[in-house]
Amino acid sequence: MKMEYVMAETVNNPSKKHTVLILGGDEVKELLNMREAVHAVELAFKLRAEGKTVMPPKIYLDLPEYHGDFRAMPAYINESAGLKWVSVYPDNWRDNLPSVMATIILCDPNTSCPLAIMDGTYITSLRTGAAGAVAVKYLARRDSSVIGLIGAGMQARMQMLAISEVFPSLEEVKVFDNRRDVGLKFAEEMQAKLGIKIRPVETIEEAAKADIVVTVTPSREPLVKGEYIMPGTHINAIGADAKGKQELETGLLKKAKVIVDDIEQASHSGEINVPLSQGAIKTDDIYGTLGEVVAGLKKGRESDQEITVFDSTGLAIQDIICAKLVYDKAKEN
Repeated sequence: MKMEYVMAETVNNPSKKHTVLILGGDEVKELLNMREAVHAVELAFKLRAEGKTVMPPKIYLDLPEYHGDFRAMPAYINESAGLKWVSVYPDNWRDNLPSVMATIILCDPNTSCPLAIMDGTYITSLRTGAAGAVAVKYLARRDSSVIGLIGAGMQARMQMLAISEVFPSLEEVKVFDNRRDVGLKFAEEMQAKLGIKIRPVETIEEAAKADIVVTVTPSREPLVKGEYIMPGTHINAIGADAKGKQELETGLLKKAKVIVDDIEQASHSGEINVPLSQGAIKTDDIYGTLGEVVAGLKKGRESDQEITVFDSTGLAIQDIICAKLVYDKAKEN
């Protein structure tokens, strides 16, 4: 492993050096795996529900002329403070670049001194997948065996890697992507990696006939209709992470038990943001947060017939708790 260090002199005592770790994407990948991320993110949800974190809403820097945006995401959790600066550029695939790229600054909350500056792109992908796995653990039927994926990009891969950590008995995955070659490549790669039957399908409706449905698209038009979804299905709605985005038909949300990662963020940038702005649903219609379920403050799934939806917007506490784990392991090494 190769790491860089920045040695900073303190103002009052120039002879005293403070070390800042600089960690690139390859180093982060070496230091953090999906199983660790799932455990860390589950803890983050619990601590959030127990009031042991500080996390202002993310700030958006919209740049429509460049077809993208930047987001500043600060948080304090588990004796760690930090900030993630992340961009979302959906058209980056045309230049063979990730649609999401990020940098994380981790600081010592006792002194405010920076501890590390690290690539946050992999952490973002990993922790988003991990959040989906935590939702599935608490909200999906225990006998779930078939997953329907809508979208076959990087986050679809992360969702599959994460969910397989909490549901090792999965039997089949159906994947739909409007770029058929992308769906085929996904099926080949992930079947070889996970040893699960994965097959591309021709329609969203076919993919949605599953025990667990995962939507990972940047769509601004509802893709999944209520009539597609069977009783007892759990849905991870991952793609809607900015104002105006929506993957699920409003009628589907109205008949489901909707759990969000954070009510404020979800209200202005999650799956529920469009129905709320249109007055089709109210915040009172939202059952609660995933953290409340993880902490035992609210029940998760209560019957094999109910439809559950997890609205994931991505929380800074997930990034910072994972970044601290990376930092601690880097110091050990």
